[in-house]
Amino acid sequence: MKLKDLEILVVAPPAPGWGGRYWIFPKLTTDDGIVGYGECYASTVGPKAMVAVIEDVFERHLLGESPENIELMFRRVYSSGFTQRPDPTVIGAFSGLEIACWDILGKARNRPVWALLGGRMNARVRSYTYLYPEPGQDHAEYWSNPDWQAETAAKRVAEGFTAVKFDPAGPYTIRGGHNPAMSDILRSVAFCAKIREAVGDRADLLFGTHGQFSAPGAIRLGREIEPYNPLWYEEPIPPDNLLEFAEVAAQVRIPLATGERLTTKMEFGMLLRAGGVKILQPALGRVGGIWEAKKIAAMAEIFNAEMAPHLYAGPVEWAANLHLAASIPNLLILETIEQGGAFHQRLIRNSIRWEDGYVIPPEGPGLGIDFDEDLARAHPFTGTGLHLQMQEAPCDYSRGNRFEGGAPPEA
Repeated sequence: MKLKDLEILVVAPPAPGWGGRYWIFPKLTTDDGIVGYGECYASTVGPKAMVAVIEDVFERHLLGESPENIELMFRRVYSSGFTQRPDPTVIGAFSGLEIACWDILGKARNRPVWALLGGRMNARVRSYTYLYPEPGQDHAEYWSNPDWQAETAAKRVAEGFTAVKFDPAGPYTIRGGHNPAMSDILRSVAFCAKIREAVGDRADLLFGTHGQFSAPGAIRLGREIEPYNPLWYEEPIPPDNLLEFAEVAAQVRIPLATGERLTTKMEFGMLLRAGGVKILQPALGRVGGIWEAKKIAAMAEIFNAEMAPHLYAGPVEWAANLHLAASIPNLLILETIEQGGAFHQRLIRNSIRWEDGYVIPPEGPGLGIDFDEDLARAHPFTGTGLHLQMQEAPCDYSRGNRFEGGAPPEA
């Protein structure tokens, strides 16, 4: 069994677009006709350029190889061009191809991927969701309105969720870490207070920031939201200085979480050695794939750290995250877009089950999903924007800041 053919589908989810502007799905076919699907969560270049990178990585390092030789193919890619260091674009390309290899291997053996990773440790996987606007709600207002988000939180908890995530502390700027405006701090406190009041002790609060702050700024904000006892304080500083997480952790009594923008065990290993972070959030379509994430989970065990796979992409990465989550002992929780996401579920013909706050690992072979290629082809991405984008304007200390939310305008 050798890897023979590659096709890449770039899909634009319809409005409201939870999960980003586009999703990139490589489809691999072996010489004996087995098909596997993966997903690349890499957005440093546009989709046309990313397709070219994926094709180059496949042709150089995977074409004609057995899909079993994942370790060999990873080392080829990691060392490509005399680099041997994390590269989010190249490793992101490999990640999607690697996930497709696992899908092929499971189908070839008629076993789910979690069975090939050491077996099923978790029969149900606890899930959380971001708080997203209800149909008809004004999005610009929603992201800044604690009362509206508290109402949504109460609805999600009534459905069965035991954790909800929100991010009121904008803006996301290209300028590196900054000190938050006082209005950002007070709005963040109001969100925590309203949502805690709405859910009581029935759910954990997950406070996101997307790496906006300097270490002093993260400490200032973190101390103010401590009374509401969030389960985590996510990515309080940018991911380009892993040593400073320990500085924040020493001053804030909320567990720190990070990892969606990190790639390979090398970056996660440095993070663990530096100390301070006990919740790791790899995105399997960027980190190096399923096997690399399994290694990160094993490293995390040594440091008594927990895993919380990240998702702001499509349903194939969600499926990969789920198989990893099912197989590891140090799982905390899994990100899910609401109860799986309306278009996410349509794209895999509802082949993953969400049930009373938990996701059920599939029993079918490979990733256990039924990917709808016709639907994918009916929603091609034709824009020019990146999956997500940051603003160039700095934090506004006089007029306040508004978080635009996770569903960017069409571009």
